[in-house]
Amino acid sequence: MLELQGVSRSVGGRVHIHPTNLTLQKGTMNVLLGPTLSGKTSLMRLMAGLDQPTEGRVCWNGQDVTGKRVQSRDIAMVYQQFINYPGLSVYENIASPLRILGRSKPEIDRKVRETAEMLHLTPMLARKPLELSGGQQQRCALARALVKGAGLVLLDEPLANLDYKLREELRVEIPRIFEASGAIFVYATTEPEEALLLGGNTATLWQGRITQFGLTPTVYRQPVDATTARVFSDPPMNFVDARKRAEAVSFGETALALGSFADLPDGAYLAGFRANHLSLDRPSPAAVEFACTLIGTEITGSETFVHVEHGADRWVGLVEGVHLLTPGQPLSVWLDPAHVYLFDPAERLAAPAAYARAA
Repeated sequence: MLELQGVSRSVGGRVHIHPTNLTLQKGTMNVLLGPTLSGKTSLMRLMAGLDQPTEGRVCWNGQDVTGKRVQSRDIAMVYQQFINYPGLSVYENIASPLRILGRSKPEIDRKVRETAEMLHLTPMLARKPLELSGGQQQRCALARALVKGAGLVLLDEPLANLDYKLREELRVEIPRIFEASGAIFVYATTEPEEALLLGGNTATLWQGRITQFGLTPTVYRQPVDATTARVFSDPPMNFVDARKRAEAVSFGETALALGSFADLPDGAYLAGFRANHLSLDRPSPAAVEFACTLIGTEITGSETFVHVEHGADRWVGLVEGVHLLTPGQPLSVWLDPAHVYLFDPAERLAAPAAYARAA
């Protein structure tokens, strides 16, 4: 078990990590999700012992390891850059941590071959890293990290530099690798989709703070505040000021039937909804129409990002298919009330969307 107890980190008067409490259990996959400079790498470096906290303690299996050097800790790390020894074969790359630890030849051979088999590297053991594809090189780096049998494996955006196909391949493989190892995995990413694919637990980070930590589907469906909702949405969640009055929640001239919001007190709220819940066609009888102005579109191939203005607010919709639209034209978009979250004036979650409650 890894515990961060009131851990913080400041450098030159600048706060990198605000006081943080976090407990990671053995045999769990834990995703650190946040934009660039949100504190993911800083937090991992504190976990590893590469940096010392300004305040607080790092405990491993009940023992304080705050001042313990990284080489003496039960950890392994993999970075987004492929860090392999180019002059050594794949076999020797994987074996190198075990040789440093002084393991016997038979044990080294057994563990190298077991780990290579787990990562589909057996046919490549005699090759040099530069003879491998990008995905195979990253699997080699993963194998070298896993072969030690470390209790804590830190993966700092390990797929960021791979092309789409290789990322998809390894995203599927990493949960399988994790289950086979039994270690605590900590995986940093900027991509909400990646967090959802990996499963396990997710900690959302914003400006050096963990805003929420829990089971990944729960954090996604029921974010505790608007900041978490922004972080765990790609594109970031759309927002609009709203007001509840008696039997309706209004957005300017447009009103939604109450539904799951009936018990909320009257007053001002911040309504939020994800891009994939905006539609160009009426998705359900309960959906309401918003008169907007088109800012522009981005076509990804099978989908189109639609950027619109609704009064003073800018929204992004993600709709299926290729849509050739003219910037500046009036455009109606539709939203089902079941996909709307409400946050209070302090931006704390007041009521999750109805679909999230039912999930």
